[in-house]
Amino acid sequence: MDPHEAFRAEVEKNIDGLAGDADLQALSRIWVREATPYKWTYNFSWFGRPAIQLPNDAWALQELVWKVRPDLIIETGIAHGGSLIYSASLLALLDLCDATERGEMLDPRKPARKVLGIDIDIRPHNREAIEAHPLFARIEMIEGSSITGETVAKVRDIASGYKRILVCLDSNHTHDHVLAELEAYAPLVTPGSYCIVFDTLVEDMPEQLSTDRPWGPGNSPKSAVHAFLKNNACFEIDSRIDKKLLITVAPDGFLKRIG
Repeated sequence: MDPHEAFRAEVEKNIDGLAGDADLQALSRIWVREATPYKWTYNFSWFGRPAIQLPNDAWALQELVWKVRPDLIIETGIAHGGSLIYSASLLALLDLCDATERGEMLDPRKPARKVLGIDIDIRPHNREAIEAHPLFARIEMIEGSSITGETVAKVRDIASGYKRILVCLDSNHTHDHVLAELEAYAPLVTPGSYCIVFDTLVEDMPEQLSTDRPWGPGNSPKSAVHAFLKNNACFEIDSRIDKKLLITVAPDGFLKRIG
């Protein structure tokens, strides 16, 4: 067997073992439960901007970006902008790889790929920091609710100019809001690409962890995902991703478009 194929086969066997270890999967949920009250995800940044994500999930996104090679990433939820900067940096690396393979010079002021961020409230200090970042040429932002007709129309108009699209949903985590986002933006995902729904873990956490939020178990991104999938057979959960990650905020949240 080719050594690359042999290594890939070993990895698949490893993931099978992780997926079948119920105790280890449960222990991973316990770890996240215990770390959540300390806002562990707030402790990391990417290229100078706070990125409120688990490092494991950021690594998974990097793998998908390399696999899918999107020319547009749509993100709902901006916060401090670290996720936008992270996605922009991944797309910049794709552009660099493409230019290197073609033997061409790369003009960073004219990126081929972009990130589109949507948030109902882009706070002035965050907007200023994002706009001042060296990677801002790759970023476009829309301020407004992600589920209003006006915002959705703007996003669809922008998306029409791109061929491969990946979507990340990470704004309001209530069932109704996430379901509306899925219905609006999942159709923009190109076949073979992904719609990643973050914080599906809310469904699996104790209710008291969400007492200061409008969402919680039974009213969460995961409940929205399963409601969406009942009527959308062109998407399926890529469960191997969250099984291998173990520690993730997105169990059942990596949705692959298969048709």
